[in-house]
Amino acid sequence: MQFVHFGHSCVLAETNRARILFDPGSFSGGFEDLRDLDAVLITHQHHDHLDGERLTALLKANPRAELIIDPGSQDAVEKLGLAAKTALPGDTFSFGGTEVDVVGGQHAVIHRDLPVVPNVGYLLDDGAFYHPGDALFVPDQQIDVLGLPTAAPWLKAAEAVDFLRAVGPRVAVPIHEKVHAMPEMMYGMFTNLGPDGTEVRVLTPGEPAKL
Repeated sequence: MQFVHFGHSCVLAETNRARILFDPGSFSGGFEDLRDLDAVLITHQHHDHLDGERLTALLKANPRAELIIDPGSQDAVEKLGLAAKTALPGDTFSFGGTEVDVVGGQHAVIHRDLPVVPNVGYLLDDGAFYHPGDALFVPDQQIDVLGLPTAAPWLKAAEAVDFLRAVGPRVAVPIHEKVHAMPEMMYGMFTNLGPDGTEVRVLTPGEPAKL
């Protein structure tokens, strides 16, 4: 499977059968030029995962791409006039023969005084790739490539490491890094404290990589 990381949580996963983009948000750049997408998947409503203006332009340029969203993004997407399917935990979607399972359900807690919004994670082909969004939900499936949240207002370094250990992927690709001034510090921690057998691969933004 081939991947392109556009910074933060925006990732393009390309299988032999489909091109699927995750979380084209305001902290990410370069995804606007993508074409021939089969699906755009949104984990939750926050602007760093859903940039409404650029999402609208992207879908206009990719008319056959299906938009899949979490329940909390419905109002924003409706205001944009976009057609979308809502993903709930336990749902399964198929794009060109690539299967997508929906897991999780809630965003991680940022602060007890702030409401917890919906967040869904997406599993490609029974664990070939897992994008958790802003949550640390551990799926039952064995994960080959994990999009690993690196830094966030809701995330401690120890929690990220424990999540990496619990999932135990073959390859961990750090994502959600834009809020950290020096994410390299976290990358080193993932490498030093991650489970045996897991490779931490930092992708160069915008450059394809086969994992």
